[in-house]
Amino acid sequence: MMAKNKEPRPPSYAISVVGLSGTEKDKGNCGVGKSCLCNRFVRSKADEYYPEHTSVLSTIDFGGRVVNNDHFLYWGDVTQSGEDGTECKIHVIEQTEFIDDQTFLPHRSTNLQPYIKRAAASKLQSAEKLMYICTDQLGLEQDFEQKQMPEGKLNVDGFLLCIDVSQGCNRKFDDQLRFVNNLYIQLTKSKKPIIIAATKCDECVDHYLREVQGFASNKKNLLVVETSARFNVNVETCFTALIQMMDKTRGKPKIIPYLDAYKTQRQLVVTATDKFEKLVQTVRDYHATWKTVSNKLKNHPDYEEYINLEGTKKARNTFSKHIEQLKQEHIRKRREEYINTLPRAFNTLLSNLEEIEHLNWLEALKLMEKRSDFQLCFVVLEKTPWDETDNIDKVNDRRIPFDLLNTLEAEKVYQNHVQHLISEKRRVEMKDKFKNTLEKIQFISPGQPWEEVMCFVMEDEAFKYITEVDSKEVYSRHQREIGEKAKEEFQEMLFEHSELFYDLDLNATPSSDKMNEIHAVLSEEPRYKALQKLAPDRQSLLLKHIGFVYHPTKETCLSGQNCMDIKVEQLLANSLLQLDHGRLNLYHDSANIDKVNIFILGKDGLAQELANEIRTQSTDDEYALDGKIYELDLRPVDAKSPYLLSQLWTSAFKPHGCFCVFNSIESLNFIGECIGKIRVEASQIRRDKYMANLPFTLILANQRDSVSKNLPILRHQGQQLANKLQCPFVDVPAGTYPRKFNETQIKQALRGVLEAVKHNFDVVSPVPTIKDLSEADLRIVMCAMCGDPFSVDLILSPFLDSHSCSAAQAGQNNSLMLDKIIGEKRRRIQITILSYHSSIGVRKDELVHGYILVYSAKRKASMGMLRAFLSEVQDTIPVQLVAVTDSQADFFENEAIKELMTEGEHIATEITAKFTALYSLSQYHRQTEVFTLFFKSTHTSEDVFVQSPRGSTPVYNDYPDSEDDTEAPPPYSPIGDNVRLLPTPSDRSKYRLDLEGNEYPVHSTPLNCHDHERSHKVPPPIKPKPIVPKTNVKKLDPNLLKTIEAGIGKNPRKQYRIPLAPPEDLDQSDNYAEPIDTIFKHKGFTDDIYADPDDSQNSIIKIRNSFVINNAQGDEENGFSDRISKSHGERRPSKYKYRSKTLFSKAKSYYRRTHSDASDDEAFTTSKTKRKGRHRGSEEDPLLSPVETWKGGIDNPAITSDQELDEKKMKKKIHKVKEDKKQKKKTKTFNPPTRRNWESNYFGMPLQDLVTPEKPIPLFVEKCVEFIEETGLCTEGIYRVSGNKTDQDNIQKQFDQDHNINLESMEVTVNAVAGALKAFFADLPDPLIPYSLHPELVEASKIIGKTERLHELKEIVKKFHPVNYNVFKYVITHLNRISQQSRINLMTADNLSICFWPTLMRPDFENKEFLSTTKIHQSVIETFIQQCQFFFYNGEIVETSNSVASQPPPSNTVQLVEPMVPLQLPPPLQPQLIQPQLQADSLGIL
Repeated sequence: MMAKNKEPRPPSYAISVVGLSGTEKDKGNCGVGKSCLCNRFVRSKADEYYPEHTSVLSTIDFGGRVVNNDHFLYWGDVTQSGEDGTECKIHVIEQTEFIDDQTFLPHRSTNLQPYIKRAAASKLQSAEKLMYICTDQLGLEQDFEQKQMPEGKLNVDGFLLCIDVSQGCNRKFDDQLRFVNNLYIQLTKSKKPIIIAATKCDECVDHYLREVQGFASNKKNLLVVETSARFNVNVETCFTALIQMMDKTRGKPKIIPYLDAYKTQRQLVVTATDKFEKLVQTVRDYHATWKTVSNKLKNHPDYEEYINLEGTKKARNTFSKHIEQLKQEHIRKRREEYINTLPRAFNTLLSNLEEIEHLNWLEALKLMEKRSDFQLCFVVLEKTPWDETDNIDKVNDRRIPFDLLNTLEAEKVYQNHVQHLISEKRRVEMKDKFKNTLEKIQFISPGQPWEEVMCFVMEDEAFKYITEVDSKEVYSRHQREIGEKAKEEFQEMLFEHSELFYDLDLNATPSSDKMNEIHAVLSEEPRYKALQKLAPDRQSLLLKHIGFVYHPTKETCLSGQNCMDIKVEQLLANSLLQLDHGRLNLYHDSANIDKVNIFILGKDGLAQELANEIRTQSTDDEYALDGKIYELDLRPVDAKSPYLLSQLWTSAFKPHGCFCVFNSIESLNFIGECIGKIRVEASQIRRDKYMANLPFTLILANQRDSVSKNLPILRHQGQQLANKLQCPFVDVPAGTYPRKFNETQIKQALRGVLEAVKHNFDVVSPVPTIKDLSEADLRIVMCAMCGDPFSVDLILSPFLDSHSCSAAQAGQNNSLMLDKIIGEKRRRIQITILSYHSSIGVRKDELVHGYILVYSAKRKASMGMLRAFLSEVQDTIPVQLVAVTDSQADFFENEAIKELMTEGEHIATEITAKFTALYSLSQYHRQTEVFTLFFKSTHTSEDVFVQSPRGSTPVYNDYPDSEDDTEAPPPYSPIGDNVRLLPTPSDRSKYRLDLEGNEYPVHSTPLNCHDHERSHKVPPPIKPKPIVPKTNVKKLDPNLLKTIEAGIGKNPRKQYRIPLAPPEDLDQSDNYAEPIDTIFKHKGFTDDIYADPDDSQNSIIKIRNSFVINNAQGDEENGFSDRISKSHGERRPSKYKYRSKTLFSKAKSYYRRTHSDASDDEAFTTSKTKRKGRHRGSEEDPLLSPVETWKGGIDNPAITSDQELDEKKMKKKIHKVKEDKKQKKKTKTFNPPTRRNWESNYFGMPLQDLVTPEKPIPLFVEKCVEFIEETGLCTEGIYRVSGNKTDQDNIQKQFDQDHNINLESMEVTVNAVAGALKAFFADLPDPLIPYSLHPELVEASKIIGKTERLHELKEIVKKFHPVNYNVFKYVITHLNRISQQSRINLMTADNLSICFWPTLMRPDFENKEFLSTTKIHQSVIETFIQQCQFFFYNGEIVETSNSVASQPPPSNTVQLVEPMVPLQLPPPLQPQLIQPQLQADSLGIL
């Protein structure tokens, strides 16, 4: 059963490999290749193939189990599959003859027969004979595979007869062939199949192979297989063929010629090699080892195939070569990196051309070693060369090995470095020279395009030398410089015209009339016109200046870090020891908080909008909330501001809360990030407990634009962020509101802040203002202009060098205190040093006893700002003017300084003010006595200071012997300025008016109870009077209101003020509009108070004890008292601009320039007529009286130019312009000087003399054009890049001598020929395009329709002289050909026209008016080039994409004054349209 289940064994065959064997004498010193053939067949892998097999053995090896005392070797067996899939096992036997290594004779064996007979034996027997592998196996059988010959015996089934066809080693081929013949005869006797294997065919001798083939052909069925064991060619084929002869079922053997088989085998090897090399190339680290890589690749089929074919040794060699290549590539890259770094190292160590220009390479190396930075650029290695050390692996060390400098490459880099320095020096010189050339061209204005200027500098030597990029860069730099200079001068001009800006109504956007007035005044200035081509920038500067006038802060100061406020704070911080004045913590109890500091955070101007809304709902920064008045200090900051954290918390501003406003998801996220930064800053860096607990409030702005589509999302996101931050969220209230913020929101947010302060233990008291709790007896404000050319120390040294100087209260970083004896008592004087823009707020809101106004005698703007500021100061406040310059000699040597100092002294004389000068080179100014007289003038007697204001509570000063203390001004009317609604005299002291015009009781606390009109100003010193609070509250009679309104409506122009005496029990401090001086008033002097006519805070005019009587009866009917003051003759307080003719005339000059062309008398006579019957004017000007100056003064809209005069003036201007145009048409012919310095009978001659009817084109032009089109049609920058001038001259000189010259033989560049051609046309007496046709070309180019414009130009061209027409046609055709290659030469029709139009049209560059049409002329030439076929060859019109060519240039490209557009003020102003004029109100009051 088991026998039947056994699979049949595959057939087994034994093949005996025989051939020439024996001693060296018989076979030579090498065998015929039997062993190699057997080895390759049995073990075909390259690693198992051994090319050396010896037959000389020792007796021991011969007797070993492998040889086993036999003269044959058992190679083992091979299982082979046939084409039909059947397998067979082939046993291989090699018959040889082993030689004794001692006797060199054959070993004695059991079979003593000769080799020929032994080799033909068909039965072999050798007990326990082991398989032979290689020679090294002998004696070490246990180290190799041990496989016995099956059953110790084999029957030979066929013979493989080996014949060596190579050159052989000391062996004759004939002898071998004879031996083989004898052996073959013996083999045939066994009747076994025989095949001849021609061995070593890779070293084949052709005739040997032919003889073998001849030998085989003489035998029956004897095949020859050409083999090569070394390359494994046909080895398997010869054994397979023999098997096929033994097994007839296998078919006839197929023998492949050696060459074909070799090619097939080599293709396999090549393919495997390619695959293996690709595998190896995946290794990119040259530190990799073969062992590591081979372990990773051993299972890869490509790796195994290559190992089988070529062997591990070759694979390792391939890998080693790859690793070496990687290493060399790494070294090459490092070398390139070092070489590329060398120029930078040379620039660092050898940057001075004068130092190295004459040094050789070795001297330069020594010089570099001495540099201090040598170790930063180079490293000196202990072992060299550097590429054989481990330094190549230090990739992070970028220093260059010093031994690399010994190479020729490094020396070449050094030479190039020197040449680069030389060329760069020359380039810089040429750029500077070109820059100087541009500076000499006076007509280059800021914003002028490079294309308009390029044609004027094309012949400049420096321009020709530098590249186009350099020339544009120099011109851009020049433009930046003149642009910045022009902008600085324009800004300076704006400061010089400060009077024009500082009379703006700061509560409203400038009107169109005001903006027109500003433009009209400024447009006369050359500095205004200088920015004509930068009109947007000019307008931006103007708006920025106006925005600064509206909201002046040191952060937005136009002088930047030169702001006087910043410099003063820095100087005082460094010079004064900040003393702790032990301020009382008055506000620890939140119920006593009267001033609330709010920090408003928003994005894109939203914070400023919220601040403006809060101010709108406030009265003089005082806000009524829940029956209490709070003074609000708002600090809006944009969330993007880089000064966010620095502005949030300063010594002068400590916020009680922060409003965070948003109107989009983006702004909400941004606010969240800012709050996080603020809290991190507070907790980590400043570690301020108060800041860490600063209450935040999120406020959602109303969405007016998107109709609240995104409101639910914003509300949800805002509430989420508020929950995360643990802070309140103020939502948009229900309903529709036209504004972004609602009063309900603001009150809710303020309540939240106050509630949060109650729970904050560490409340920081707000910084007092100048009026709060101050210890000063006198308060002096020193004003200086930002950016003035003197140091702050110069003007402060009189105070800082005094022994009595000390620090002011904490938080007043710009103030200091002086102790001075004035009169008979010691007084404390507070000096506050501010910029003029900061002083404006102090002038309106603070109590000031005197001003020190400083200006620079070197700067007109400084005087302009002083005039603007001084004009609005009350003339009851003492003033000292201080001029600052270097020395007294400046007054005599510099007319400008003399003029400004004289003007300052003249103004001081006019207003009876002090004047002094400070000199930086003098020491006198360092003494406080400079200002002593001024301090004394601020009060006339020590009786002013009866009671000191020092203390924790406000104390009012007495006016001794004053009889007017009992009188006060009437309350403010909510209806208008000209009408006063008064309660009965008995009720007048009981009530005040609330914000809605209703009366409320007067409370006893004067600081917390304010009228609507209170402008946060310190009241004048009066006697304190007790005020009894009233309980009953009454309201104004509505019938009374109706009666007054009806009376006003009937006769609006007859409403006059009635002088009334207030009741005696009303405190005088309750109503006031402007601060008055605190000087002592003698008995009998009336205490009159007048409002600032231009006060933006309160447009109210109040007159105490001095009124004009008109229509008393009508007033009585309306419920007014008939009390009339007795004092009619005293001088009313005014402003300094009405006391100084200099200040007044300056303001009037602006008015005259913008409102009328008539004479002063005419203009003001008209005004007098209109104002007749109003009131008596001032003595200096009847129209500019301090009373109601807003109606008849500088800003009076009623005073305007007469319409007829305007029309006449306009007609005169138009007539004048027409006359100017007629005169301009008479232009002179411009003949530029010739460029030649030699006499010529050709160049410079009239064009008609150079042509004939047969040759209508000048010969020189023809030669140049032919040369350019043959050799330079594709030259980049042709006609733009200038050629060598010497070559240009030589071309013309040679042509002068010989008209038949060959330009190609002259070896000149195409650019030189192009330059010579342009010079030919430049030297013509008249331009190619006649001057007479220039105006027609310009007019035709303005035609809008393209077809019509081209036909008109074509008709004009036909008017050319025939000679000019032919040459012009020739040149334009040539330029058209060049433009067709613009993709290569980069010369489009536009570029060519820029280069050629000055040559063809020859403009008059001395005429500045010609600049306005340069672009038109260029576009005309461009059109001719583009439409060449249409103009000259009756072709079709070409469609072009060039807007310049397709559209006519504007006829008037420059506009002197831009049309006014709606004014958009920069942040923090709200953008809004300019109101044309203030409309009359419904009551007819204004």
